[in-house]
Amino acid sequence: MEPLLTHTRSLRFSTTPSLRRAAGTTLLATSLAVPAHTQSAHAQSAHAQSGQDATAGPVQIPTVSVEGAQGGGYQVQTPALTKLMEPLIDTPQSINVIPRQLMTDQGATTVADTLRNVPGVSLGAGEAGAQGNNLTIRGFSARNDFYLDGMRDFGSYYRDPFDLESVEVLKGPASILFGRGSTGGVVNQVTKRPQLSPFTTFTTSIGTDGTYRFTSDINRPIEGLKGSAVRLNLMGNLNGVAGRDDAEYRRLGIAPSVAFGLGTETRLFVDYYHLQEYNTPDYGLPWLYASPANVSRSNFYGFPDSDYLRTNVNVGTVRFEHDFADNVTVHNQFRYASYGRATRITEPQVNYTGITPITPLSALSVNRNMIPVDSTETFLQNQADVTVRFTTGPISHALVAGVELGRETSDPTRLAYSGVTGTSLIAPYAVPFIFPSSLRQNVSTTSTMYSGYIMDTISLGEHWEITGGIRFDQFNTHYQQTVAPATYLSRTDNMPSYRTALVYKPQSNGSIYFAYGTSFNPSAESLSLATNTAGLAPEENVSYELGTKWDVLDGRLTLSGSLFQILKLNARVPDPNNAAFNILGGNQRVRGFEIGAVGHITDRWEVFYGFSHLTSSVTASTLPATVGQPLANTPENTLSLWNTYTLPWRDVQIGGGIQFVSQRIASSTPNSTTGQIEVAPGYYTLQAMARYPVSPGFDLQLNIFNVTNTRYYDLLHPSHVVPGAATSALLTATFRL
Repeated sequence: MEPLLTHTRSLRFSTTPSLRRAAGTTLLATSLAVPAHTQSAHAQSAHAQSGQDATAGPVQIPTVSVEGAQGGGYQVQTPALTKLMEPLIDTPQSINVIPRQLMTDQGATTVADTLRNVPGVSLGAGEAGAQGNNLTIRGFSARNDFYLDGMRDFGSYYRDPFDLESVEVLKGPASILFGRGSTGGVVNQVTKRPQLSPFTTFTTSIGTDGTYRFTSDINRPIEGLKGSAVRLNLMGNLNGVAGRDDAEYRRLGIAPSVAFGLGTETRLFVDYYHLQEYNTPDYGLPWLYASPANVSRSNFYGFPDSDYLRTNVNVGTVRFEHDFADNVTVHNQFRYASYGRATRITEPQVNYTGITPITPLSALSVNRNMIPVDSTETFLQNQADVTVRFTTGPISHALVAGVELGRETSDPTRLAYSGVTGTSLIAPYAVPFIFPSSLRQNVSTTSTMYSGYIMDTISLGEHWEITGGIRFDQFNTHYQQTVAPATYLSRTDNMPSYRTALVYKPQSNGSIYFAYGTSFNPSAESLSLATNTAGLAPEENVSYELGTKWDVLDGRLTLSGSLFQILKLNARVPDPNNAAFNILGGNQRVRGFEIGAVGHITDRWEVFYGFSHLTSSVTASTLPATVGQPLANTPENTLSLWNTYTLPWRDVQIGGGIQFVSQRIASSTPNSTTGQIEVAPGYYTLQAMARYPVSPGFDLQLNIFNVTNTRYYDLLHPSHVVPGAATSALLTATFRL
């Protein structure tokens, strides 16, 4: 193990283009040289925890080890986002990175599974207008804050990690980096990229909940074309949900990519990502007064033979990079994406007509609220930025500046069904779906955005860094509804965003920082407008964060902690003088702290730990019943702990962890029928893992989920709640060639 100071200097140097070009192959070669049965300790692909480190080249770097450059295993030290030019330990923001190795060890088959590791994140259920992944980060919705390699991933679909090298969660308002949204934070998915070293990995899995899954990851250099390589990731998935009747998820994915100029000053990446799914979706159980209905966890209230969710995602990206010098790099990324979606989902809602709180469950019925949507969202965007390192006298600068322009569209068509029959609360039954429909809504929305930004990190000697930045966004939206009453709405927002931070480094292996940032949420953030919001300016948010990060144990373990406050200064709330319209008259606040530890405690023992405490509140509103209530889907405490330990006997690896989520409410607004706030109880679940290296290049891994068969409520919505899965097991065989 090299001295800690050497690691830090190597890490700083790794942000220059020439070293980034070289780092990929060196780290990959080191990783591939490790026997297959020990790769979890040093990461199968430590080379590619960030997009810029995936640009492989042939140069050897004797001062950089796998641990020093990438942290190995769970510990990641450089962000993938090119706009962040400093290593994570010097970046004044809470950032959690879920690396590929952690996904593999936990047997994660969805991006939602990976996000359970992040403190301050709480998962939510699909909504009437949007399905797929939904979540809150530090108390605020992040459904529209998914990104793919730094560009918005707007689609309403269930994301699969088969083509991901890591998932980054950046906490707090950050419109300077991402534009609209990002109130509580964003999720940036980092895709796999071609490498110059050949490798092949196949996995096949079978699970007790009806899971059958296959993935492959094939990488080859292109013979006769120096510096070029291709990579192909494939996935097929079928699974049910343990303890739930009828729900089933079917996914197919393909992600080819090609790279040119690896190890040179000019690099080109061309990627295509396709994911399609055909699910029997699950909107879970109804609320009964203030709690989830106390019925069998397996109850399914939909139409299993006719409920469906079909999505068809196609994303094409071209990324160009050129190093004018070791300290000047230009990036340009162009993307076109199409997100097709067709669904008919049943949402169970208790029929409160004629009942009282003492009515027995056997006498209660459930209305089947049908949610039919057919839509296509498109995304066209170009991002261009330049990163420059230079000095002015004794002061060093790390400057990034860029422009973004794009166009997004959404065209949902919604039907209305009549005569849909209800069912029993305690013993739901299915009937043929033969109910008539009529056109309810036909919408066309087009939004364009133009933005420019600049951010500079100034180093004042060895101990102090100051960051300052500004961004300006113009967001234009045109909304048209053709079904009577025909509606045409238009809105343009011009918004600045700011970020500033001060970093103090008492030692080279640690930092203490204070950061301030802003963000904004326009009325058309989700590509939709309404007559009661179209006249409103964007909601505005500010964040204050005091934190510290330290690399300890010779740099093998990263410790972090932060105190923070996020304020929404002008939340949209109903107009007290006209309930049909909204005003910017509400205030919301989240205060909290979080701590984390990631990396190796010993050579054989590795951990990924995070804890977050949030105190959220509606501090002002025109609805008196909401004032003082916590924010929706914002548990006060979340904890995630995962350990792996490599035994001395044949290097068998065992692992396990716990996830804890305290109670949370579905909405700060009382239910309009019952007048009550709906509350889901807190819970914890236990997971376990064992991996056996059968032979070099062949591993068997067993994962057990929810070991204690805890009954818990995983996904919340004001109109329904989805139970978590019962105990299940997944056996995976991994082949490396």
